[in-house]
Amino acid sequence: MAWVIRVRKRGEVRWSEVTSEAEFMGRRDFLRRAVLAAASAVLPPAGSGCRAGEQEPQAPPALRAVRPSRYRTDEPATSFTDATHYNNFYELGRSKTDPAANAALLATRPWTVTVSGEVGKPATVGVEDLLRWHPLEERVYRFRCVEAWSMVIPWVGFPLADFLRRFEPTGQAKYVEFRSLYDPARLPGQRWPSLDWPYREALRIDEAMHPLTILAVGMYGRELPNQNGAPLRLVVPWKYGFKSIKSIVSVRLTQSQPATSWNAEAPDEYGFYANVNPDVDHPRWSQKYERRVGEFWKRPTLPFNGYAEEVAHLYAGMDLRRNF
Repeated sequence: MAWVIRVRKRGEVRWSEVTSEAEFMGRRDFLRRAVLAAASAVLPPAGSGCRAGEQEPQAPPALRAVRPSRYRTDEPATSFTDATHYNNFYELGRSKTDPAANAALLATRPWTVTVSGEVGKPATVGVEDLLRWHPLEERVYRFRCVEAWSMVIPWVGFPLADFLRRFEPTGQAKYVEFRSLYDPARLPGQRWPSLDWPYREALRIDEAMHPLTILAVGMYGRELPNQNGAPLRLVVPWKYGFKSIKSIVSVRLTQSQPATSWNAEAPDEYGFYANVNPDVDHPRWSQKYERRVGEFWKRPTLPFNGYAEEVAHLYAGMDLRRNF
């Protein structure tokens, strides 16, 4: 029996990718496992505490009628296991493995979202209504965490702009504020004063209406796992991950800039804009490089996470070091 090791160009290899047993010979399989074991000891960025892919998740139900989108990177997707077991979701715990371990605590049905503020048609809608109203499409986006790790994730969702237009934003709407579920009885992280709960995030209205900005209801062709922000989360691919708020229950359009959770907690570390910028370091680490979860080496961080051509004009004339 012949055994084959497939080698890709640098930057394309995924150490988390497991090839079928029929394609490897025993000696080389042993050597590859040794490399994987060594890589796992240093895989996450310093201080992240990640052990990616510790356990195999139970896949959520598949979503129907998901159409492909032109918004997709050609980079290999992060494995489903890594993407669902390496999460920041403080409501479900502080370590990267806590959200998956505590995912069953988050009840996602029934679920409603209240839309209020500077809109002509305020309303409270169920997540099932959103699934009926909006055609679903898959978008393969880079995802960059402020902690200098990254993923590539096939999200399933619809443009935030389409959602907002349904409620007729007024001419006074300058910002969009989002809030997550607040339920400390079932969400253990909210019993600790690590943040001023509930979690809050916001975008400028032009950022919210940009075609790259989506509300996600799924990933990898399936419903969102609880640990990834079920049943509805924001995805803004050119910003650090903490902007992409999970488990949304409230959307409010405002005239003035709302307070946001991490910016209020540590304004010198977490800016309101949170655009991915290799020239603006976090006070405790460099942002010039990132490590893709599942890979051994680091890669240069791209301005706006690689989406500069689409979004840089939104910030023309702004000092991006001061407005970080």
